Amino acid sequence: MYTQRKIRRNASGLRLVGAQLALFRKASGLTQRELGERVSLDEETVASIEQGRRPLKSDLADELDRLLGTKGALSVALENLPERERFPVWAADYMDLEREAIAISWYENHLVPGVLQTEAYARALFGCRVPYLDEDEIERRVNDRLERQELLRRTPPMVLSFVVSQTVLMERLGGDEVYARQLDHLRACADLPGLMLQVMPFGRHTHTGLSGPFLVLETTENDLIGYVESQRGSQLFCEPDEVSILSQKYAMLRTQALNTEETTALLEQLRGEL
Repeated sequence: MYTQRKIRRNASGLRLVGAQLALFRKASGLTQRELGERVSLDEETVASIEQGRRPLKSDLADELDRLLGTKGALSVALENLPERERFPVWAADYMDLEREAIAISWYENHLVPGVLQTEAYARALFGCRVPYLDEDEIERRVNDRLERQELLRRTPPMVLSFVVSQTVLMERLGGDEVYARQLDHLRACADLPGLMLQVMPFGRHTHTGLSGPFLVLETTENDLIGYVESQRGSQLFCEPDEVSILSQKYAMLRTQALNTEETTALLEQLRGEL
């Protein structure tokens, strides 16, 4: 069985890089405030980097190496972070599971699921984040999101089931052109082998997804893992009783949503209305 112990909770590489920065700063006799003043950062930002709560950008790493005389140590450490450290610490375990899953059932009531987003939609989405992200960080996150979409092109295809609230299809993040391209992309994805897309329509008298979005993944060992993400963190569920609740909810959502043919017709209707 897939147990919680198999979900890796390794020490974050971001924390290691941050600890190195703190060590080099102290060796140079600088406080966090003094270091921040020399590189145009506030004290809180320096503290966040040192604690691994905020990633160190590559250009800042180069500048700090020059300032602290560390001969490229920070830049090299940053370049050699494990792939999983490209994502927030709280999401890295899920990314590992997603890459290895053989099936995913995904309910979403706020956004287009990440693996179904167009590049422009993802960029508009990250542009809405608070605190605001700079252009380099937005670009990095967009690229990471697009790389995840390789699972749509697996051979043989993996089983992907999505139930998406109609509310998601009415939001026009990024403007009308981005919205139109996103509708086109969803319509194309609906024809992919192994992928089932359903819309939860407005006006339902019963609805089992009111508690928010969630996923259920099936591993190569045929174990089921539940995943729930919030604004500031996430949780993986391995306990059979907990995962069973999510699986039951998803099964009911599929019966309450439009079927795949009705969903395709709705996408075409929305696109035709533009």
